[in-house]
Amino acid sequence: MKATRYPLESIAPKHRHMNYWDMFATWVGANANNGTWFIGGVIAACGLWGGVKALIVGSAVAYVFLALVGLIGYKTGVTTTGLSRAAFGIRGSVGPSVVNLIQFIGWTAVNTFIAATSISYLCNSLFGWPVYGKPGGNWSLLFGIVIMSVLHLISVMAGQRSVQLIERIGMILVFAFVVWETIVVFRQTSFHEISNWVVPVKQRMSFGSALDSLAAFNLAWVTAGADFTRFTNKKSVATTAPFWGALIGVLWFAFVGLFATISIAITSGVYDANNSDPSTIAAKLGLGALAMVVIILTSMTANAVNLQAAGSALNNMMPKVSLKVALWIVTVVATFVTMIPMVVGSFLDTFTAFLDVLGMILGPWMSIMCVDFFILHHGHYSMADLTNADGPFWYRMGINWWAFLCWALGVVFYLGLQKITWFDQTVGAAYPVMLIVAVIYYGIMKISMWRKAA
Repeated sequence: MKATRYPLESIAPKHRHMNYWDMFATWVGANANNGTWFIGGVIAACGLWGGVKALIVGSAVAYVFLALVGLIGYKTGVTTTGLSRAAFGIRGSVGPSVVNLIQFIGWTAVNTFIAATSISYLCNSLFGWPVYGKPGGNWSLLFGIVIMSVLHLISVMAGQRSVQLIERIGMILVFAFVVWETIVVFRQTSFHEISNWVVPVKQRMSFGSALDSLAAFNLAWVTAGADFTRFTNKKSVATTAPFWGALIGVLWFAFVGLFATISIAITSGVYDANNSDPSTIAAKLGLGALAMVVIILTSMTANAVNLQAAGSALNNMMPKVSLKVALWIVTVVATFVTMIPMVVGSFLDTFTAFLDVLGMILGPWMSIMCVDFFILHHGHYSMADLTNADGPFWYRMGINWWAFLCWALGVVFYLGLQKITWFDQTVGAAYPVMLIVAVIYYGIMKISMWRKAA
């Protein structure tokens, strides 16, 4: 037996204390953030009703998978990346861990960048410093990035309890802020004007492209599902609480971004997706310094989840590194990643490129995991098998190459379907690819199992 070489933490039922409200608040807070606001502004390029339809469909489908992964976490007590050992192999799980590590550091950077932009506006009001986007504004943005990173480090050092406290306080502040902004938006622009606004032809986004962007955005949370539901002791807390919390959070805040961006496009006469970030919108709506403070706090609520997921991924890759140390490491790395848009020159270009990469990678991974657990293994994994180098999840040299082949095929199919006009205009590529990969993986693994049994 070589089990001790590949340890894996499983939270025992007696140590699980996360209740329905805590889980619900965690996922509302995860989506009631700056990145969600920004994605709402981006899909404004579909028009109001096209954006609403894409948002509801794209988000609801993704969060069905969140509930499924949440159920796996509840049944096993193991993180999502730890669970990937079953499908990808004990050593092969490093692949999904790397993806999760990179993507959640990326999401931390997205929220930090927006919050740092708010800090640059605050510095302009308090000290007269130039805001980001103006000559000399990079210094105030850099100052904001450092401030946010220090706040994240303090949160990480305070532990799990601090995450729950931040989420609860954040939800109250976000609710008040959203009501406030909604009132301001509809004072400036009527609902009739917003619903009848026509997107300029050159800036119009296809429905399929909007679905793919939303799939990438929402599936990112699915990969962290088990990281939180393993702390629950009831099935409903692990399934319906994440589903409804995440769905309400994304609809709530993305609608705000959608309406606010269209309102500014109408009043200014110019639609520019670069103006979709919360700090710019708040400034253009004249919401003042208090709005910037709330944006900073909502960044902390979202990044509490992002950093937890990134830290869990690093911990799975390097078991000898404790979770707390892993959290410190990813927080510091995220600080430097946040500076990338300053080099590229456009936050929107960086954000959309980030979503494109996530869209082709995350869907196939989640399909493979769900098929493996619910169909191939009938809803049960043995902890001994997940840690045993002599067990069924060792495959060949610790890696299930068939799973990686299916994952790679998913990327190829995604790139291919995106170029087909029908998919681009209707259902997008992300969700059809998930179905295709699920069928292929099931077929390949069934044949493999039959051969071993023969």
